[in-house]
Amino acid sequence: MNLKRTFGAILTVLGIVGLIYTGYGVIQHSMHATTLIVVGIISLLFFFSGISLVRTTADQS
Repeated sequence: MNLKRTFGAILTVLGIVGLIYTGYGVIQHSMHATTLIVVGIISLLFFFSGISLVRTTADQS
């Protein structure tokens, strides 16, 4: 497996975990709004950059 694809998959999973964490914080009202906004934005960046890396990296055998 290509190193870029692996890194893209890791970024995607981290983004998903961060988005779930943000959603949980919004539902429970347990965190400050600024914390949720920062975590949500970073998670979106991780998610979309990971998806982009996985999509644009060609398979090499």
